[in-house]
Amino acid sequence: MKILLLIDSLVSGGMERRMVELVKGFREYPHIQLRVVVFSDKIHYKEIFDLDVTVTILKRVPKQNPMIFYKLYKLCKQWQPDLIHSWGTMSAIIAVPTSVFLGVKLINGFVVNALDNMKFFDENLLRARLTFPFSKVVVGNSMAGLKAYNVSEKKGICIYNGFNNERIAALEDKSLIKKKFNIQTKKIVGMVARFTDSKDYETFIKAGLIVLNQEKNITLVAIGHGENLAKCKEMVPSNFVDNFVFTGEQKDVESIVNTFDIGVLATNTKIHGEGISNAILEYMALGKPVIATTGGGTNEIVDHGKTGFLIPEESPEVLANRLIYLLNNTDEAIQMGIVGKQRIKAMFSIEKMTSAYYDLYQSLKG
Repeated sequence: MKILLLIDSLVSGGMERRMVELVKGFREYPHIQLRVVVFSDKIHYKEIFDLDVTVTILKRVPKQNPMIFYKLYKLCKQWQPDLIHSWGTMSAIIAVPTSVFLGVKLINGFVVNALDNMKFFDENLLRARLTFPFSKVVVGNSMAGLKAYNVSEKKGICIYNGFNNERIAALEDKSLIKKKFNIQTKKIVGMVARFTDSKDYETFIKAGLIVLNQEKNITLVAIGHGENLAKCKEMVPSNFVDNFVFTGEQKDVESIVNTFDIGVLATNTKIHGEGISNAILEYMALGKPVIATTGGGTNEIVDHGKTGFLIPEESPEVLANRLIYLLNNTDEAIQMGIVGKQRIKAMFSIEKMTSAYYDLYQSLKG
C-alpha cells in the first residue's frame, strides 16, 4: 500500500513534528510505503532525510504559481499512490485536483486548531469549505477542532498527537542546561511557544513579575522565537532581567523542559484555539505539572486539578496564584506530574497515534 504525505513545510511546529513522528512510527509497518512531498525548502526536522522514505520538494515559487497543481498531478500519475494524506491547509487545496482527476482518496488532516466562533470569512474556514467536500476523511487532532470546523461524525475522525519517548531517552544533564543559560535559582517555570500573536507571552511575563515580587528565587524561561520576541523582552524591568531567560529557537527543547518545575502554555484565545499542544505533551511526558489557558483541545489533555490547572484567558493574576500555589506545594506538584506522565502513556503515545493512522489507512484501502 502506497501513501503520499503532503505538507506545506517542515518548519519547527507541532503539525510538522507530528508528521515526522508518524513516518518514524511506520517503520513498524514495512508493507506500507510512505512518500513525502514538501511544498517548501524550509526544513527544520532534517531527520526526515535519515528515514527510509523518499522526500520530494515541490517548491511553490511564486506561491501563486498554478504549475504546482500540475507538478503534483504528474508525480502522482507516475507513483500511483493508493491514498493522499494532506497536512496543512494549502496542501489540502493543492491535493484536491489530483485526487479528483486520478480518483485517489484524500485524507484531509489540517484540523489542528479549535477556535470557537470562527468568522464566516475566516481563511481556514474558507479553505475547509473548499476542500472538505472532496475529502474522504477529515482528521482532527482534537474533538474540539472537529466541532469548531463543524465536521460531520460520518466524515470526521479524531486522532490525538502521539509523544515519542525516544525524544526523552538521552536528555542532557540538568546542571549543564542551567549552566548554559546561567540559571542559578532553585525553581524554574517555563513556557514553550512561538512568539506570535496566537500565544500569550504577555500574560506569562506579567504573571512572572507578580510571582517575583513575592519570591525572588525563581527563573522564568521562554523557549521559542518569532516576531513578538523583542517586544516581550522589553516588558521585563531591569531589576528582574536576570530572572528571565529567552532562549530563542532551540533544538534540544526536551532537555531544557526537563529543568522546569512547572510548564505553562498561555494562549490568545481571541484568535487561536489550541488543538493538542505538543508543548503540553512535552511537559507531561517529562512529569511536569501544567498550567494552561482553558479552551479547545487543551481541555482534552489537561485534567484540571489532577495533572495541572486550566485558567481563564488573559488572567496573569490567576496564573501567578496558581504558580505560587504549586511552588509552595511541592508534593502536590510532583504528584500532578506523575499523573500527567501516566496520562500521556495511556492516551497520547506515539504507538497509539501510529496504530490509529494505520487502521485508518487500512479502512480506506481498495
